[in-house]
Amino acid sequence: MEKSCTLLVHFDKGTPALANEIKEALEGNDVEAKIEALKKAIMLLLNGDTIPQLFITIIRYVLPSEDHTVQKLLLLYLEIIDKTDSKGKVLPEMILICQNLRNNLQSPNEYIRGVTLRFLCRLNESEIIEPLIPSILANLEHRHPFVRRNAVSAIMYVYKLPQGEQLLVDAPEIIDRFLASEQDPSSKRNAFLMLFNCAQDRAVSYLFTHIDRIIDWGEQLQMVVLELIRKVCRVNKGEKGKYIKIIISLLNAQSSAVVYECANTLVSLSSAPTAIRAAANTYCQLLLSQSDNNVKLIVLDRINELKTSHREILVELVMDVLRALSSPNLDIRRKTLDIVLDLITPGNIDEVVMMLKKEVVKTQSGELEKNGEYRQMLVQAIYSCAVKFPEVASTVVHPLMDFLGDTNVASAMDVAIFVREIIETNPRLRVSIITRLLDTFYQIRTSRVCTYALWIMGEYCLSLSEVESGIATIKQCLGELPFYTASEESEAQDVSKNSKVVNSATVSSRRPVILADGTYATQSAALETAMSAPVLVQGSLASVGNLRSLILSGDFFLESVVACTLTKLVLRLEEVQPSKVEVNKATTQSLLIMVSMLQLGQSSVLPHPIDNDSQDRIVLCIRLLCNKGEEVKRIWLQSCRESFVKMLEDKKHREIEESRAMAQISNAQPDDLIDFYHLKSRKGMSQLELEDEVQDDLKRATGEFVKDGDDKNKLNRILQLTGFSDPVYAEAYVTVNHYDIVLDVTVINRTKETLQNLCLELATMGDLKLVERPQNYTLAPESTKQIKANIKVSSTETGVIFGNIVYETSSNVLERTVIVLNDIHIDIMDYISPSSCADVQFRTMWAEFEWENKVAVSTVIKDEKEFLNHIVKATNMKCLTPPSAMEGECGVLAANLYAKSVFGEDALVNVSVEKQADGKLSGYIRIRSKTQGIALSLGDKITLKQKGGP
Repeated sequence: MEKSCTLLVHFDKGTPALANEIKEALEGNDVEAKIEALKKAIMLLLNGDTIPQLFITIIRYVLPSEDHTVQKLLLLYLEIIDKTDSKGKVLPEMILICQNLRNNLQSPNEYIRGVTLRFLCRLNESEIIEPLIPSILANLEHRHPFVRRNAVSAIMYVYKLPQGEQLLVDAPEIIDRFLASEQDPSSKRNAFLMLFNCAQDRAVSYLFTHIDRIIDWGEQLQMVVLELIRKVCRVNKGEKGKYIKIIISLLNAQSSAVVYECANTLVSLSSAPTAIRAAANTYCQLLLSQSDNNVKLIVLDRINELKTSHREILVELVMDVLRALSSPNLDIRRKTLDIVLDLITPGNIDEVVMMLKKEVVKTQSGELEKNGEYRQMLVQAIYSCAVKFPEVASTVVHPLMDFLGDTNVASAMDVAIFVREIIETNPRLRVSIITRLLDTFYQIRTSRVCTYALWIMGEYCLSLSEVESGIATIKQCLGELPFYTASEESEAQDVSKNSKVVNSATVSSRRPVILADGTYATQSAALETAMSAPVLVQGSLASVGNLRSLILSGDFFLESVVACTLTKLVLRLEEVQPSKVEVNKATTQSLLIMVSMLQLGQSSVLPHPIDNDSQDRIVLCIRLLCNKGEEVKRIWLQSCRESFVKMLEDKKHREIEESRAMAQISNAQPDDLIDFYHLKSRKGMSQLELEDEVQDDLKRATGEFVKDGDDKNKLNRILQLTGFSDPVYAEAYVTVNHYDIVLDVTVINRTKETLQNLCLELATMGDLKLVERPQNYTLAPESTKQIKANIKVSSTETGVIFGNIVYETSSNVLERTVIVLNDIHIDIMDYISPSSCADVQFRTMWAEFEWENKVAVSTVIKDEKEFLNHIVKATNMKCLTPPSAMEGECGVLAANLYAKSVFGEDALVNVSVEKQADGKLSGYIRIRSKTQGIALSLGDKITLKQKGGP
């Protein structure tokens, strides 16, 4: 069993030293050999070897040495050897080291004095320390601050010993006098810390005596002052008003660390608007003045926490927070935008949008590598602003449309989606958006953005001039027809024969991708390259453009979208164009384009033929244009728009429901005391103290005071570790705090004997790590002991904690009893939380993530939606598929779920189920993640929970 120790040194077990070799080296006169021998002896001791025969050798040959390194190592050796016997009494030979320690404390060298005083801080044996008390006190008056600083520390630790108050009766008074005359900052800090820990009243008295000079104290002392204020205010809340004034004065300190701690302390102690405003201003100043990105991220986290409880104050500082966008780090920019978007109000929306537009313009001129990604974040932020406040849409939509031709596909797609929604929700902007879109359409170079732009043109070109311009634009971007002449096709076939190997590799390069509904499809590599960047091949016209080059690269889905857009435009032209000749002319031109696209799809020049879906779609459009009817017009010109409007309404409804669900409602208890502001006694109270008391009363009245967790929830987390019939009963209360787990273990001695050297030994499996070594305890008959164990967590994975309790009985010290504990399983659900992401982002991550866990559906639940809700609840994930997409009864359901872990890991789940003829559900649940742990752990959780039923 390992014992607790204050020293930790790496030990190479491959080269163990022999005790005889160490003894010979210690007895010699070579100082370097003695140093090496002492190091080896210390390492052996740290790893469990007692080597008692070396003690007398060290006393005889090492103790008299005057070498500083030897003396330092000697103190480390004395620190870790056993100084007491099995009964806890000091060994008689320890008296030999007392004289040496006294000599060191009176040494002319300040280093020897300082390290010896520091060594005394780690001694627990009062019999050894008692003779040294006069020498320790004498060092308080030494000329060197290094000695005085360590002397104060030694006095503090001696005073904190079980018999410390008898050894140093007047220690607080001595340190109080020392503090009054001391000038060295570090010595003053240690002295104040001693009073803070051992005589709090004296520390408070000193603080208020020198309240005017606090701002001039050193950084270390100011930090201890803040710690004292936090401790005092927790115990005595009635006096916190006068302490808050001290904190506000420290906000002007030179040290950034002190200023940051002041702001944290203010937020934790007070809810007064003046105090919160001062803390928020401090955070904003730190955000701009600090260059370290980690510091900026921490400060942004604090601002985010402040936002939840004091949003109205942070709204005033939104522009100061926005200045953090000047940092080139994307994580800082992302977090800043997330905070700002929650602080937008009608009063500051114009300023915020203007700032965001300036940042978008900067991304065009800069040469930074991440500009495209940053531009995408800005576009999404502006989009959110325009959705919340439609009146600003007119100022941002036109500048953003310049980025439809952006080389960053994700950014250009966000702009297209934004334009599509704005043109529906802001009818007065329709004409200007359509005009701008027709002017800039030729700049669009990516297939996905082209499909969005074509859909907008087909739905919102309403007037005669707009419809004609739309048809003309598409014709211009497609170029001359046919796409290939007979001679060009034969030449291309010759070229294709020469590059047959390359083509065959391209055709065979297929891999599954996930569609919007969660199902799988096969996508060729040629199509992927077409989506990422256009490739100009033979027959394309570089001058005309985008549609021709994209279609010639094999993008048949884009062909079908072009056909649908032309069909809508021709049908609308028939309504607005009085001349039948012009309508027929446009119809024949559109039919020619569609037939040419079908011909291209059957051509042997392209690496793969047209897919059935796209061919059927184009053929349908040809039939519709040949056989126009009123019902057809209604479906194509009205129903499509109605479906889009319904989708927007459904999205808005879901956002409202989510915001309502996130709102926390606190209720006051019926018997809570409520004070009234106007009936308060204001005698001797400053405005800040009055504000603070009023805010406390409001919190008490609305039930917002932080309460302990729900008792029922606590009981659920208590785990029984041993049986009721075991001589020692143990149970643990498990608290999970993101990056660490705290086990609060209650151990009860159920016997009539005293249990000695009782130790709780724990071990872990998975990405869990014990922080501290176990300690030994003595347990009286039928007594109870609370033992805390801290465990660090490094990844989202189901971990297991196991171990045993070892003890000796007073009747038989030589025999050790071992009780094996029940395993503690750490649930993955404690680390993941529901989160949202866009469909495009979900599919991108799904394609990138390496680890997949496939779980077959096996459940007694008969309804698909009920099964999906059961899985969502069991996995603590969010369903990204909207409820409207799952309406109706068809016997098939596909949905995507998403969650994020506290470590920033993404968890993706796709549920695909089908109802069989016998009424049972079948299908698969696929889990994907970047790391193996989260995929396996979620799979185990789903396998365990998916059965459902009563």
